[in-house]
Amino acid sequence: MKVANKVFVVTGGANGIGRELVLGLVRRGSRVAAVDIDEKGLKETVTLAGELGRNISTHVVNITDRKAVEGLVEKVIKTHGAVDGLINNAGIIQPFVRLNDLTYDQIDRIMNVNFNGLLYMTKVFLPALLKRPEGHIVNVSSMGGFLPVPGQTLYGASKAAVKLLTEGLYSELLNTNVHVTLVFPGAIATNISVNSGVVTREQAANMDTGKMKMTAPDAAAAMIIAGIENNAYHVMAGSDAKFMDFITRLNPKGAAKFIYNQMKSLLPA
Repeated sequence: MKVANKVFVVTGGANGIGRELVLGLVRRGSRVAAVDIDEKGLKETVTLAGELGRNISTHVVNITDRKAVEGLVEKVIKTHGAVDGLINNAGIIQPFVRLNDLTYDQIDRIMNVNFNGLLYMTKVFLPALLKRPEGHIVNVSSMGGFLPVPGQTLYGASKAAVKLLTEGLYSELLNTNVHVTLVFPGAIATNISVNSGVVTREQAANMDTGKMKMTAPDAAAAMIIAGIENNAYHVMAGSDAKFMDFITRLNPKGAAKFIYNQMKSLLPA
């Protein structure tokens, strides 16, 4: 689906990949409803868009609140006249600890944001998308959704759930006007650790990520938008995601050991 002259809803639009998706879409002629719980960040996204900010509406919504999400579709259509695409980008990581050390409150928060919120947004907007001549749903999973990352096991489980939900949705919508794309970002240079409440900004600045090569968020956003325009089934956002997808298919046990060796320094002793 070509993005020019289309209306997109983007969750997590206040920072990171979400912000770059909003900016990338309006630069390509889209109108965007940017959704986030961070009102200040949403305003900054609009400011960064310059004159194109007039094509962005901002919506401070907690996607884990089903009632708030149900009220969003009417607001977006009232503002923009229609909705053609939904990009479920919002997500958080867990603290870098083993599953045994996660609290149930932490577990519930991760699943609510990464899976339930995405599910609510999809359920609420799908009827409107089905009424359009052409529609598109993009769900952002993670490299951790197909590859086990120690210290992010629950996060990975939430993103694996996103993977199967999205692939099932794709199959269900094959004979409709709505396309579905699943995205697997690798390591992206964003503030997700801080925004997830996992570390402070000072701690993030001192974190040792080893020799991990990170993809810039604007590059990841460009890959996702290209995926929309090509009606892609999967988008591997980053060379690391592409490489680990290949290795995981070839030797899943070896891939798990490789990632463990890369990430074990981030785990508590």
